Parts: sequence; C-alpha cells; structure tokens
Amino acid sequence: MTIKQWPTAEQPREKLLSYGAGALSDGELLAIFLGHGCAGLDAVAMSRQLLHDFGGVRAFFAAPRGQFCRHKGLGVHRYVKTQAVLELCKRCLYQHMQRDTVFSDPGMVKHYLQYSIGLETREVFMTLYLDSQHRLIKAEPLFYGTIDASPVYPRIVVQAALAHNAAAVILAHNHPSGVAEPSRADRAITERLTQAMALVDIKLLDHFVVGDAEVISFAERGWL
Repeated sequence: MTIKQWPTAEQPREKLLSYGAGALSDGELLAIFLGHGCAGLDAVAMSRQLLHDFGGVRAFFAAPRGQFCRHKGLGVHRYVKTQAVLELCKRCLYQHMQRDTVFSDPGMVKHYLQYSIGLETREVFMTLYLDSQHRLIKAEPLFYGTIDASPVYPRIVVQAALAHNAAAVILAHNHPSGVAEPSRADRAITERLTQAMALVDIKLLDHFVVGDAEVISFAERGWL
C-alpha cells in the first residue's frame, strides 16, 4: 500500500496541513522532505529506517557526504538538499537576529549556534560582534580545530572585535563529542578573554558551548 492509499488523516502531508508540523513525528517530517521512498519502501518507511541507521535527525543532517550517499535511496541530489535546508535555517535565524533592536534573546542565539556550528565534526570557535545597543554586527568563525580542541588566541579575538568596531561580543564554540558541559580549559580561556576585552573597553556578554542536545550559557551559569 502506498502512502496515497492511507487514510487521509494519516498521510504526512495532510496531517501537517490539518494540525501543523509539530504534530508529525521525525519520520513523517523526513518523509515529506524526501518526497518519495525507494524500491520496496514508501517514504515514511524509508525515513524511519534512515533515522534508525543514522541514529536520529541530527546525525542524518550532520552526516558527511560519503556516509550519507552510501545509504540506499540517498545520493548526491538528496545530500545537496539537506545542506541547502540547513543553510536556509541558519540564514533565517541570522536575519532574525539582525532585525532585533536589542540582542537580548539567548534562545534565538542558541538556535542559531546549533545550526551554524552545532553540526560540525571539528571544534569551531565563533565570535558574535555587537554594537553599543547590542545589535548584531556580524557573526564569524575565528578558529578551527580538531575533533576535541580548537586553539584560541585572545589577541586575535580582540583585534577582530576592534576591526568590527564592536562594543560587546558573544563567544561560542561547539563540542563535537556532543557533550556541552564546559571544560576547565573553556572556563580558563573565557576568563582570559574577559580580561583582554576589558583592556579595550569591550564587554564579553556570554560564552555558549554547543553540544548535541543542549547549549550551555556561561552567563546563565553565573560565570560572567
């Protein structure tokens, strides 16, 4: 039986139109994204199998091209679509942040960071530069590292902040291990950066650590 032969209320597309995307399971949402299944599997069955094989939605979208394309029913065309969707989500959140008069929504920042660096397989250190009203000037990666470390040089962070004429900054980096809990090294470099920024009258507002399931804020922990 094909999906079109299912009761209308159970078809993913009709279910989304009737109840909203939040009412659908991960498999149903992925089925809509894929559009169709492959030999012997309808789109929903294929999606459920893919989520099982990859280990969930995050792992599916974070998979490198080679691993992704090896799976039955996937290929370069669908890999390109996944990357385009992720980039669109990132740009949508970025534009939303730029429209805010005051940069005061940590939830929005967390969502943006999950899309921008949360799926990276190596550690990435990013800086968000803000003006005196805490409006976003620019967000950019500054340092790239290995799977478990990224070298961070306070002098370069300060130089970049001054070049963007920033009045404040927010720092962020990911933990490819998936565990967001900040390390002693994370806390130590944050303290050094706070001191370095203070010397040029730039405020360090927060430092986010991005993991698989959560994003931890130093400010929310009371560490800044």
